[in-house]
Amino acid sequence: MVIGVVTETRNRQDRAAGTRTLILDAAVACLVELGYAGASTLAIQAKAGVSRGRLLHHFPSRDELLVAASQHLTATRLAQTEVRVAEQLADEPEGPRRVERCIELLWTTFHEPPFWAAVELWTAARTNAALAAALRPEERALRDAIREVGDRIWGPAVCAHPNYPELRELLFTSMRGAALPYTFERRRDPSNDPHVPLWKSLAHRLLFADGQC
Repeated sequence: MVIGVVTETRNRQDRAAGTRTLILDAAVACLVELGYAGASTLAIQAKAGVSRGRLLHHFPSRDELLVAASQHLTATRLAQTEVRVAEQLADEPEGPRRVERCIELLWTTFHEPPFWAAVELWTAARTNAALAAALRPEERALRDAIREVGDRIWGPAVCAHPNYPELRELLFTSMRGAALPYTFERRRDPSNDPHVPLWKSLAHRLLFADGQC
């Protein structure tokens, strides 16, 4: 009897988790495809194929749902990005060429759905105090997670260099800013962006000019 109760409880928990993930995936799709304004609870409900009551049971607030959706997408993509980048760097030894490949691969992540979902929320949060309050602690936690993944991608030799923290922050903020104009220039090839050689040149100066890395 106890085993049956435990099994049923786990089944309910699994169904609830599955529904939550379904709603989050639908919210991400709406946020990326329709923007913040178009990502209404009705649109999300329709895309997820769930009842109104079930959606509100998991996420009583639209902004809470959209923030959770953005973090869900980014956390999933972070894990996928780390695996993908590790595979692509597997044959690259420590040194300048590996650093250049890291820059190229990191730059591609600023043209993927997590970045654009975040941009939608950042823009809306400028005039939405409730959204900003919900987003602020999540953004801090996410920034820490991005740093941790980035550190593993760069590798121990680069991370040990005294100039690495400066390079990491400069690349992150610069890439984020350089990606925004692609909102209006979707046909541009990011791999040909003039910032890429500048970032590589900067990395060479900061990491290899003193012979420490």
